[in-house]
Amino acid sequence: MQVKEITYFDSPGRENTDVTLKLAKKRAEELGIKYVVVASTTGETGVKACKLFKDYNVVVVSHCVGFSSPGISELKKEYQNEILSLGGKIFTGTHALSAVERSIRRQLATWLPLELMANTLRLFGEGVKAAIEISVMAADAGLIPIDEEIIAIAGTGRGADTALVIKPAHSTNFFNLEVREIICKPRKIH
Repeated sequence: MQVKEITYFDSPGRENTDVTLKLAKKRAEELGIKYVVVASTTGETGVKACKLFKDYNVVVVSHCVGFSSPGISELKKEYQNEILSLGGKIFTGTHALSAVERSIRRQLATWLPLELMANTLRLFGEGVKAAIEISVMAADAGLIPIDEEIIAIAGTGRGADTALVIKPAHSTNFFNLEVREIICKPRKIH
């Protein structure tokens, strides 16, 4: 049996970013984890993660192009360049828990399994859902191993407020993914 401390933030949001990153690094050091996956829309959080996790394999996962507006990438070029110069990797692609199903929901006003799964995970908070999703996306891209634990960092809206220890899986074996620890998350999710 292990007894570990979990940090619960009073509310979600970017104001928790620095603490979330520090808590995640502390746990990565304790467990000897070398892979970190971080959600970052504009790249700002990705840069912070790359600076803090200097000797780690950091994968920054951004929104897919067209997420907010057709043909538009929300990842800012200056952050993208800085992430790469700091040794981070960037993955931009289709979201594992929405993909084409989001289009079907919008067009036909019906829910399909992926978005039902995403909304179920949101019961634990947006950051928990996003951390699981980016882990699958990075695994599918071959950017992280699936046979060892990683740290996944995500948030609610902008910034980071959630960090998990995850044993990842590919989307084709999604139910082999294991959330092994909650490092931190918001106590209130709305």
